[in-house]
Amino acid sequence: MSADHLHLAVALDGAGWHPAAWRDPAASPKELFTAAYWARLVAEAERGLLDFVTIEDTLALQTTRLDGPDGRTDQVRGRFDAVLLASRIAPLSRSIGLVPTATTTHTEPFHVASSLATLDYVSGGRAGWRVQLSGRRTEAAHFGRRDVPELGPAQAVALEDHAIYHELFGEAGDVVEVVRRLWDSWEDDAVIRDVGTGRFVDRDKLHYVDYEGPHFSVRGPSIVPRPPQGQPPVTALAHSRLPYEFAARGVDVEYITPHDGDQARAIVAEIREIGGVQPKVFADLVVFLGETPQTAKDRRARLDELDGSEHVSDAAIFAGTPEQLADLLLDWREAGLEGYRLRPAVLPTDLNAITRALVPELRRRGAFRDGYEAATLRGHLGLDRPASRYAGSSR
Repeated sequence: MSADHLHLAVALDGAGWHPAAWRDPAASPKELFTAAYWARLVAEAERGLLDFVTIEDTLALQTTRLDGPDGRTDQVRGRFDAVLLASRIAPLSRSIGLVPTATTTHTEPFHVASSLATLDYVSGGRAGWRVQLSGRRTEAAHFGRRDVPELGPAQAVALEDHAIYHELFGEAGDVVEVVRRLWDSWEDDAVIRDVGTGRFVDRDKLHYVDYEGPHFSVRGPSIVPRPPQGQPPVTALAHSRLPYEFAARGVDVEYITPHDGDQARAIVAEIREIGGVQPKVFADLVVFLGETPQTAKDRRARLDELDGSEHVSDAAIFAGTPEQLADLLLDWREAGLEGYRLRPAVLPTDLNAITRALVPELRRRGAFRDGYEAATLRGHLGLDRPASRYAGSSR
């Protein structure tokens, strides 16, 4: 992929990122809980030659509150398990990366490593991981293993001021480290399948990871051979210093939420200043696209009216034409961004506008690929395939 080309991904969530999206005439609310619906969305993203799609997931029902149910019945509630859904879709796609969300809280790293390694096999090397922690009391209540204080405005604004979030991000960093070790615990040529000698595996090429930390201990090796990519790309959304520091421990792609080019430049500078792993930095944007600026703004206004309030988001909200969005993406790129994760406000309307109008516009400007140039997600992102850290060592 040329250095002049942007990386482009889309974030898939229900009927779209506007809470009233399911009521849009173009939406398909009756199909939200079918594999065919999701397969169509991924196929459309692949037709647009996008790097990857992410699939949202949490351990609690959607809500407008910071923590706990809101009692609303006029918005989408319920979703599929993202990793299982990605595995179902993988055989139906050929080139695009599949990046499901999997939490690091209330789950075991051994299970996360196994399920994502399996997805990498099922997809032929196109799996990724969107890391997410679960810091809400509502989520903790489903498991009963730990006490988490209710998330309120003070905590949401300044995570760094609260010990519980230092603990959760510390745990998340440990989970990523363990998952990466488990992916490396089989050397690439550990499976030999030698019928003549009756040896299926070379046991000397399976390794204990022997991780001991404050949150868990993991012996290893994994039950799944080393993934086709070696290390499926790890991605995470970050809004402030604490998650920026977490990302520096071992994330390949970091999503940020600037609201203008100057803020994007400041965030990128802060991330680079932290040091550690230097992830590719993508900006998130919620997008409403139309043939004219007014068409896009009118669509947003209609949905806001249906929902009863103006839609707000952690990410900037763009309403305009594909050409205007292309201008913005290329302008913000000067801040040091390498790509974008676009959040379609309504599915499939805004996804179609991305693939059928924005992508051709970027291509006309020499800023996007003409075809897939690699077979793996690491390849799309320009990441080399790493060797196993245990290669050549004793068990």
